[in-house]
Amino acid sequence: MRIVFDLDGTLIDSAADIHHAASATVRAEGLPEVTLAQTRSFVGNGARVFVERLERAVAGSNIPERTERMRAVFAEEYRKAHNLTQVYPGVEDALAALKAQGWRIGLCTNKPMGPTRAVLKHFGWEELFETVFAGDSLTRMKPEPEPLEAALEELGEGLCLFVGDSEVDAATAQAAGVPFALYTEGYRKNPIEALPHTEAFSDWAELPAIAARIAR
Repeated sequence: MRIVFDLDGTLIDSAADIHHAASATVRAEGLPEVTLAQTRSFVGNGARVFVERLERAVAGSNIPERTERMRAVFAEEYRKAHNLTQVYPGVEDALAALKAQGWRIGLCTNKPMGPTRAVLKHFGWEELFETVFAGDSLTRMKPEPEPLEAALEELGEGLCLFVGDSEVDAATAQAAGVPFALYTEGYRKNPIEALPHTEAFSDWAELPAIAARIAR
């Protein structure tokens, strides 16, 4: 049995750290800062798209030379952006319960591998996931199905489940033909019913039972 997780907005609430990195990025250009709510709305399609959305929000357009400068600053800030990040309540207990049920677990995120490894180290999660696919692991990222499919393939054979929080995650699961458990307290932009999902949960204590039902 194989279960793959998204990271930001699913296992961890990293919006405050991403906002801190975004603030440093716009300050370097002398541009106005964005709110935490705006930052959350930019998350989901990887760092490159995040910076493009950030630039458009504060400057009204994307200018290639400025975009590249902002990407460089954001990349540097993003690698150390984990001191304000919190693990959602119940995550670690749920992961332990899933492992006890016999699930092999992996990670599939659009966050670049550098910041992903940094945050995993910060929480002592370096050995927690059997496989990790980040936004720069392949030429395609979510919502294309390839990263999720690759993560599942590395976990072997058997039943599978993808767990995420957003429209991007829902579309990824749908594209890969994989059951999807939606964590409702993350960074989604639309109502729960607007996201295709197999089951939804707001409390991580619910997930082991959801996984057991799907595994029947």
